Amino acid sequence: MFKQDQLDKIAANKEKWASKLEATMKKRPARQTEFAVDSGVTINTVYTPLDLADRDYDQDLGLPGEYPFTRGVQPNLYRGRLWTMRQYAGFGSAEETNQRFRYLLEQGQTGLSCAFDLPTQIGYDSDHPLARGEVGKVGVAIDSLADMETLFDQIPLGKVSTSMTINAPAGVLLAMYIACAENQGFKKSEINGTIQNDVIKEYICRGTYILPPEPSMRLISNIFEFCSKEIPQWNTISISGYHIREAGATAAQEIAFTLADGIAYVDAAIKSGLDVDNFGPRLSFFFNAHLNFLEEVAKFRAARRVWAKIMRERFGAKNPRSWTLRFHTQTAGVSLTAQQPMVNIMRTAFEALSAVLGGTQSLHTNSYDEALALPCDESVMIALRTQQVIGYEIGVCDLVDPLGGSYYIESLTNALEEKCMEYINKIDALGGAVKAIEYMQKEIHNSAYQYQLAIDNKKKTVIGVNSFHMEEKPPEGLLKVDLSVGERQVEKLKKMKAGRDQAKVESLLKAIREAAENEANLIPVFIDAVKEYVTLGEICGVLRDVFGEYKQQIVF
Repeated sequence: MFKQDQLDKIAANKEKWASKLEATMKKRPARQTEFAVDSGVTINTVYTPLDLADRDYDQDLGLPGEYPFTRGVQPNLYRGRLWTMRQYAGFGSAEETNQRFRYLLEQGQTGLSCAFDLPTQIGYDSDHPLARGEVGKVGVAIDSLADMETLFDQIPLGKVSTSMTINAPAGVLLAMYIACAENQGFKKSEINGTIQNDVIKEYICRGTYILPPEPSMRLISNIFEFCSKEIPQWNTISISGYHIREAGATAAQEIAFTLADGIAYVDAAIKSGLDVDNFGPRLSFFFNAHLNFLEEVAKFRAARRVWAKIMRERFGAKNPRSWTLRFHTQTAGVSLTAQQPMVNIMRTAFEALSAVLGGTQSLHTNSYDEALALPCDESVMIALRTQQVIGYEIGVCDLVDPLGGSYYIESLTNALEEKCMEYINKIDALGGAVKAIEYMQKEIHNSAYQYQLAIDNKKKTVIGVNSFHMEEKPPEGLLKVDLSVGERQVEKLKKMKAGRDQAKVESLLKAIREAAENEANLIPVFIDAVKEYVTLGEICGVLRDVFGEYKQQIVF
């Protein structure tokens, strides 16, 4: 990107400067012996064109909206429209979560993001013995279409984009969402949104799996096929690095393991007979925005470039939209502290800013009280206002990729890409993401240990935890989920079941079993079943019978 005579002159000047720096350091030593980002890349004192001497502008950066998409997937990014502002919400009953959804929409939120309770996530109805004490705790309880209808009461699903954080039973929840939208008078082709539908990361780090990998990958391919034909605006998967990072991965590991999972999904879909350009444009991703501000900006840029190369060069995708890595971002939950929780507002703001400067398409900002409880209305509003301040008041959305061309940002982007590809090559050598689950777990566990060790040894400062302590009053106004929500949900489920045509329910469950055993696409039969109020637990029970359950290996 620079002429050789310019580089020679810069190198000579830098050598003189280094001598001055050495003299200065003798009088004023550095405040620490080593500077590095969390991914292990050493940070130099200063960066110059010498750090980019071997790079090609067109191949490595290009222009926004152009391959390799380092600078963004849209030509005008936020000059066209701002990212979708989604506040992740869900707790207690469908009625309570509906009220929170409508409150957020009234405050200016531009998309919905739904959290489901643990029983829903692992395919159990609220009346299952294993659901006792967990109903409505970490998300909303959804047992049947009746709950889905209540959840979106007075919210037109043909006019709002909804993201659902659901994985193992994603096809069933998608079926309920489709049925709910059709009951509101909308066609399937009119709805848009996202299901997470990323089960490999559940095996790696999160744990809300149901079926073994092979039938799980089949279900995911079923969703790809169905949506490409019936719901063209739907994002069929949100391949998630967020939970990988929350488990302790570095930035480089987050993008590497996430993209390796993406490779596995594309492989599975192609092997099932799908054309990469039929489903590739609707793949989406979900990343974490952590505390190392500039590393996070570089991480998002590196991820886009790596995925573009993978889709074009490895899978031979022809459609440029298949090359684009579109992603949602959530600020880092693990960065929030119970000590001095108001400081979390600043942490979240900087994390959100890194996502915006990195070119995210969708964003959730965590609430300051989330280390203590589910967020209250006040904390949720401040989190949403944080996004709105970034979007409307501070000027960073007036141009595309404002940090592009920074010697440090570009150097760090390159370094993270190299580390990412080292991991992907290792995973390929092990046979792909599914076979490399234990390898990725060990890498994450080691990184988490090293991160915590740095905090314990005070090499990494965390305000209120290992530095800058202060006396604090007990927190007030925390949201508490009513313990009776489980009893009410079970009673509602009992009444709903009593009003069904049981013979029809049995017939529909038999149809699901036959489809599962005969390699048919399961999504149409799921839709038929949920329309007759067959429950999530009943459907997942059949899948467990046919395919068995996944048993996690213990990794130390």
